[in-house]
Amino acid sequence: MNASPFEQNIIAMVWDCDKTLISSYMQDPLFRHFNVDGGKFWREVNALREFYGKQGISVNADTSYLNHILTYVKAGLFKGLNNKLLHEFGKELTFYPGLPDFFGEVKRLIEEDPKYKAFDIRLEHYVVSTGFAETIRGSAIAPYVDGIFGCEFIEAPAQPGFCDSPESLIAVQEAAQSLAASGDGEIAQVASALDNTSKTRYLFEINKGSNKYPETIDVNSSIAREVRRVPFQNMVYVADGPSDVPAFSILNYNGGSTFAVYPKGDVKGFKQADALRRDNRVQMFGEADYTNASQSWLWLTEKAKAIADKIVEVKQAAIRNSAGTPPTHLT
Repeated sequence: MNASPFEQNIIAMVWDCDKTLISSYMQDPLFRHFNVDGGKFWREVNALREFYGKQGISVNADTSYLNHILTYVKAGLFKGLNNKLLHEFGKELTFYPGLPDFFGEVKRLIEEDPKYKAFDIRLEHYVVSTGFAETIRGSAIAPYVDGIFGCEFIEAPAQPGFCDSPESLIAVQEAAQSLAASGDGEIAQVASALDNTSKTRYLFEINKGSNKYPETIDVNSSIAREVRRVPFQNMVYVADGPSDVPAFSILNYNGGSTFAVYPKGDVKGFKQADALRRDNRVQMFGEADYTNASQSWLWLTEKAKAIADKIVEVKQAAIRNSAGTPPTHLT
């Protein structure tokens, strides 16, 4: 008899970043540092699709900004931009009220409750963003999360012939590590680019456990739903807008939970979130305020407890079903 690889006792809260955790966009510190007009940069990015379309080239509208950043680097407008700087920009991110404390609070509500502790039920936080992974790693939220998925850059690209011998490979690796440690490099290539559709890949990574066991589980591995590490019904996805519809859809279809947020007092944001609810894109929405007893705090903590209660119910049923009927006295 094969043992199940996972206990399925994990709850995952998966978060978008911009306008969900922070009140602005994480590229703002980049523009301030180099004294670049962010509005002009984004206008150029929005015009790239038409610009390249006239050349018969199709570009991804969600990720083309990454290549435009590299264009600014080569033009000297972002001279010296490297991963160390991107990490430092994380310190400038302004989080919505209640963050990052909420991340720890909801974990403790689950993990310190004796009812849930008996079954080792735990809660993990993940951030999945089309922004910079390195900036999120440098932010106040980083110590509270179990995984960060975002766009990344390479400073020292592997050159032709780097695989020719073990010595060549080691030399390239050492040069890259030295450059990263010194902080003197400059980003040169895009390592990974997330768009609104590819965010769903990381939901499957969390679901199957390939993010925790990358050497043994691939995101495309065939794994029966009943033995995956984090079933979709144990997930909550929190984001701010229509761009997250693909991720919302995956969870809604598979029994997960979905929640949209909008800035406090923002009528346009409220209408957008309400439209998502009316269109059955999300199950609930609330203000981007995660302070104790706020609407969002209440909904998210109650949802986490409801998922934990269901896990307990399933575990208790499994225990009852595994025990035979005890012998009794004959009458």
